[in-house]
Amino acid sequence: MARTLKSDKMLFWATLLLVAGGVVMVYSASAALKQSSTTILTRQLVWVGLGLFLFWAMMRVDYHQFRRPQVIWPLLAFTVLALVAVFFFPPRNYTYRWISIGTLSWQPSELAKLVVLFFTAALLERRMHRVNDVGYALLPIGIVTAVMASLIVIEPDFGTSAVLILVVTAVVFAAGLSYRYLFGTLLVMLPAAMILIASAPYRPKRLLAFLDPWSARFGDGYQAVQSFIAVGSGGVFGLGLMGGVQKVTYLPEPHNDFIFAVIGEELGLVGTTMTILCFGVIAWRGLRIALVAPDRFGSLLALGLTMMVTLQALVNLSMVIGLLPTKGIPLPFLSNGGSSLVANLAAIAILLNISQQSSPTAVGSLEARG
Repeated sequence: MARTLKSDKMLFWATLLLVAGGVVMVYSASAALKQSSTTILTRQLVWVGLGLFLFWAMMRVDYHQFRRPQVIWPLLAFTVLALVAVFFFPPRNYTYRWISIGTLSWQPSELAKLVVLFFTAALLERRMHRVNDVGYALLPIGIVTAVMASLIVIEPDFGTSAVLILVVTAVVFAAGLSYRYLFGTLLVMLPAAMILIASAPYRPKRLLAFLDPWSARFGDGYQAVQSFIAVGSGGVFGLGLMGGVQKVTYLPEPHNDFIFAVIGEELGLVGTTMTILCFGVIAWRGLRIALVAPDRFGSLLALGLTMMVTLQALVNLSMVIGLLPTKGIPLPFLSNGGSSLVANLAAIAILLNISQQSSPTAVGSLEARG
């Protein structure tokens, strides 16, 4: 594999800083849970080890391998089978999202986001000259995305399916999709989303609680209110690591979806700002890699992977501070759990691999423009 440049060091270190911070915060956030914090930490460290091994391996695999039909189609078939297989495993909190093997569990929906991006970028590389031809370019992408998103929705997991659709839409739009198709898609998705929200009784309640969480602070707005209290009580420097109060008996899922609230309470504005800056660096360097990628596939794939990581982070952060309704979307690299961690580390590794092969001319031109 020809390499003309070194990997993007800023992206590399921002990612590792988040992973290391995640291990520390998962241990702190789980200190008051019924399950031993040491057990949770040990399990998380196992996933970190697996994720970093995959990270190292994926950095050394030429990203062009992911556009080969011999790779894409088996991955698509395996992912669909895995998304169906989750319904044959015991549910957790009335949802079917995990394939459990011993003490470890895996969410196929995380793999689905990567595989759909491989398929979308590979197809658009060959057909983006006719990206507005519905049958030629848009229909295959629409079918694959719809199948994956539908299987994820019925788990049920509305948040992950929404992220998947938004990321794919962004990649197709970047490939040259006409505004009329974009607006048409949004017009179709809006009523579909409303129907999905109305199809489950808890979703309208959650939406109403989002509009006024304090009026439902003992019901559907409980998580949001406790999150506000945690973030607000941290002040500038926080209460100190392990010193948080909300995680003890008040804040549900402190080591999972609401770990940013624990960061806010224990590390204050300094900790939350550092966290946001790290995700900002990932967004900046990922988009830069997309601009200087040596080919269309690399450019579209880099854009999609960057969107996958940063959009998920944006949704989680917005949920914690009350800008979006509460959803079961983890904070990349920081929340407890292995599936999201491994998938996001794989995404960053592929970005770093693309950066190794970036066009020197494009890099020089971009640097010359400042």
